[in-house]
Amino acid sequence: MMAVSPFSRAGFVGFLSLLALSACQGSGGEDWSEFRAPPTDLEFAISFSDALSSEAQDGRVILIISKQEEREPRFGVSSGAGGQQAFGIDVEGLAPGAEAVIGDAVFGFPLEGLGLVPAGEYTVQAVLNRYETFTRSDGHTVKLPPDRGEGQQWARKPGNFSSTPQMVRVNPMAGGRVEIVMDQVVPEMQRTQPAAG
Repeated sequence: MMAVSPFSRAGFVGFLSLLALSACQGSGGEDWSEFRAPPTDLEFAISFSDALSSEAQDGRVILIISKQEEREPRFGVSSGAGGQQAFGIDVEGLAPGAEAVIGDAVFGFPLEGLGLVPAGEYTVQAVLNRYETFTRSDGHTVKLPPDRGEGQQWARKPGNFSSTPQMVRVNPMAGGRVEIVMDQVVPEMQRTQPAAG
């Protein structure tokens, strides 16, 4: 039986919320005007440095817009009252330096669209939850994020790309473009050694 790291309740609920985002958003670019967020020209252009990889990547780009200052934004996503704002889009064959753009039409949680984010100073961070291609026994191929011992927690998954948190002024009414470059790789998990004796 495969051992899987346990989720905390908040972490599990937050993960389910992001799965719901994945299901609702699909591959990105859909028109989600039904959620009635005010229109905005604000957008976040997210890329990764070729120092991380020279190869194109598949996965899900997650943008976190956080009011918290005591920890990295990627650790603040949950469905609780203290959960921070997140948006996500799927990418396929995203090349180094190419941009994944999160804008007006991208669905988010807990606020449905960028136009609903209150103006203010935020710490922002982007994460690429990297997918691998698997060939099933029936011949179909699927792209999924493999578990790397972290229990499918994308914020802590070794090998995922992330950006250095940066402080930005967000104002949906004024619009604008925020560029974020993912320049870090989530390190391998530290293995604890059994006590001698």
